[in-house]
Amino acid sequence: MRTRAVVGSIFASISLLVIGWQAGGSLITAPVDQTTTSQPVDAGSTTSSTTTNPRTTTPTPSPTATQAPVATGPADGTYTGTSVSTRFGNVQVAVVISGGAITDVQALQLTDADGKSVQISNRAAPILHDEVLASQSAEVSNVGGATYTTRGYLTSLQSALDQAGF
Repeated sequence: MRTRAVVGSIFASISLLVIGWQAGGSLITAPVDQTTTSQPVDAGSTTSSTTTNPRTTTPTPSPTATQAPVATGPADGTYTGTSVSTRFGNVQVAVVISGGAITDVQALQLTDADGKSVQISNRAAPILHDEVLASQSAEVSNVGGATYTTRGYLTSLQSALDQAGF
C-alpha cells in the first residue's frame, strides 16, 4: 500500500512539472521591464523612447494586521466519526490529529453481532489502524475477510477526518 502511495505522489509531481513546462512558465509573473533606448533621428540629435513589457502585473499588497490569519491545516484534537451500521453491527472510530497529521485512530465500536464477527473485527482493527497511520488518510486497502468491518471503519474514519478539515 505504501508503495502505491509513493508511486502515485511521484506521478502527480511529474504531471505538475510537465504542465508547468508546457505552459512555458507563463504562470510566473515577469517583473516590469522598462528599457530606455537611444536612436538617432538625424545626424546631430538623439531622442529617448521607453517601452514597457506587456506581460506586467500589478503587485499584490502584503497582508496587514487587520486581515484574518489563514488556516494552515486541521486543528489538533480528537474527532469522533459517525456510527456506521453494518450487517454485523455498528462501527465507530475516533481519530487524533496532532501537528497536521493523523497520530492515532481509536476503534470506539466494532461489529459484534456474534462471536465470529467479534473475532474478525479484533483481527482487522490493528491492521486498519496501522494502514491509516501509514497512508495518513482513509484510502487504504480492504482487509481480506473483514469487508463489512473495513467499510464501516473507513466510512466512520472519513467522517471524522471531514470534521477535522483533514
